[in-house]
Amino acid sequence: MEYLWDFAPQPEQAAVTELSASININPTLASILVQRGITTFDQAKAYFRPSLDDLHDPFLMKNMEKAVNRLSTAIHEKESLLIFGDYDVDGSTSVAVAYGFLQDFTDRLTYYIPDRYKEGYGVSWEAIEFAKKKGIKLIITIDCGVKAVEKIEKAASYGIDVIVCDHHRPGKQLPPAFAILDPKQEDCSYPYDELCGCGVAFKLLQGFCQQNGVEESKLFEFLDLVAVATSSDIVPITGENRALVHYGIEKLNKNPRPGLKALIDVAGYKNTLTVTNIVFGIGPRINAAGRIDHAHGAVQLLLSENIEEAHTFADKINDKNNLRRDFDASITEEALTMIAGSAKLQEAKSTVLYKEDWHKGVIGIVASRCIEHFYRPTIILTKSNDKVAGSARSVEGFDVYNALSQCTEELEQFGGHMYAAGLTLEEKNVSAFQAKFEEVVSTSITEDQLVPKIKIDSVIPLSDITTRFYAILHQMGPFGPKNMQPVFVVENVVDAGGTRIVKEKHLKVSVKQEGVELGGIAFGLAAHCERIKTGEPFHLCFTIEENHFNGITSLQLMVKDIKFNN
Repeated sequence: MEYLWDFAPQPEQAAVTELSASININPTLASILVQRGITTFDQAKAYFRPSLDDLHDPFLMKNMEKAVNRLSTAIHEKESLLIFGDYDVDGSTSVAVAYGFLQDFTDRLTYYIPDRYKEGYGVSWEAIEFAKKKGIKLIITIDCGVKAVEKIEKAASYGIDVIVCDHHRPGKQLPPAFAILDPKQEDCSYPYDELCGCGVAFKLLQGFCQQNGVEESKLFEFLDLVAVATSSDIVPITGENRALVHYGIEKLNKNPRPGLKALIDVAGYKNTLTVTNIVFGIGPRINAAGRIDHAHGAVQLLLSENIEEAHTFADKINDKNNLRRDFDASITEEALTMIAGSAKLQEAKSTVLYKEDWHKGVIGIVASRCIEHFYRPTIILTKSNDKVAGSARSVEGFDVYNALSQCTEELEQFGGHMYAAGLTLEEKNVSAFQAKFEEVVSTSITEDQLVPKIKIDSVIPLSDITTRFYAILHQMGPFGPKNMQPVFVVENVVDAGGTRIVKEKHLKVSVKQEGVELGGIAFGLAAHCERIKTGEPFHLCFTIEENHFNGITSLQLMVKDIKFNN
């Protein structure tokens, strides 16, 4: 795929010079900070040194006091409580946090995660009936519930109160819950609305601590799980999320709970974990439990109290993840073949594919894979319990949730975010939905949004890349949405003699510029090898990483793209 290199506008030099001097860093790094809205010493201090003391007062969230009061009453009066979570990483970790924390205060506690295939997304009828049968008086839903109007009405008819902890956009009608905690409610004045579902649950528990005189350090023991949820749910790593992820990853690297330690072991990570490791190594394994089987396995793992038991669960989940990869690869190949074989699909501004026997657990992943080849909003549909279920993924700048909201006549339900959503419809409506979604996308998406871009922070000389430069760069993490790892370009480098193809598709590069040499790895870019070896100058787009090999640590370029002058 051809990428457009999108260079960030460079800020005013005076602001860069002032910040560079006040915190004593390279002007290039100061420029990146100014681009990200950090212009003063105090802002830089808060950015480089996030603090849990800066977490917002949980009672600033709409309905928090009401929710905390109800939770406290349930515990003090020994009522039966049910923690309900979705089957993805956010939901599974949320259940582990809430159940793990609250079990020290009550023995009347249980949890419930729906079966992806039998019950589907969100609060289910089966869960409500389960709660009634068990004599539950209070349900706490996490990472779902804000659109579960009919289900929560049923719970209320059974005399069951519901506290909703959600972060998805509410619909036009709110459910009749006892309390709804969702910072995306229009009339919620909470200062930060980008928490994941686990983050909202964390705020509820933080409020419980404050009201009941419980040391918050007890809750902070669960930050490793909060960091996994926040990183995996691809929410912005800014503000409150930045502090939660910073300290959660610190715990992951120093003293993870047994379940996460077992996952780190089966993933084969030996060095310091980052958000990237969570997103591509830890999160997918937790997700695989619910994609291939039932997410109870993930919660059991995350609640394990000894490493031997945790490794048993982790091995089972790793097997499911390997199976998930097989499904992912075969379905992606089918989907790409369908697009390649249809002129209509190739010319469309969107992709909507349906095959009734595709595995529901991987259709979201397949949608993302398709975007890597055909860059446009994509929905993958499959048959599920006499309905058609789908996962939508979007491209930079295009709101797929809003697009789906214009297709309500063809849909039974939908929910999600700007870049990812889930949907359900009748099989007879698939063709009409494909046509309507394409109409909505084609009339609202811009040509610019259909061009894949790599955002470039700065053009630098190879000589800038020193151990001190990297040390400061590293402190700008944790990286993620709205605080992405800086991407650089070096221009007119030439082969230093060591460039070669590795594993058929990839490129090990060795480049030089004005006497400075550096090595790097370029995944999927082997096609450039012969031209590079001619000695022709070229431009590299990359991030900078540490490479650990045979006890030696060195800097290397993680090459994202290569361009020649013509």
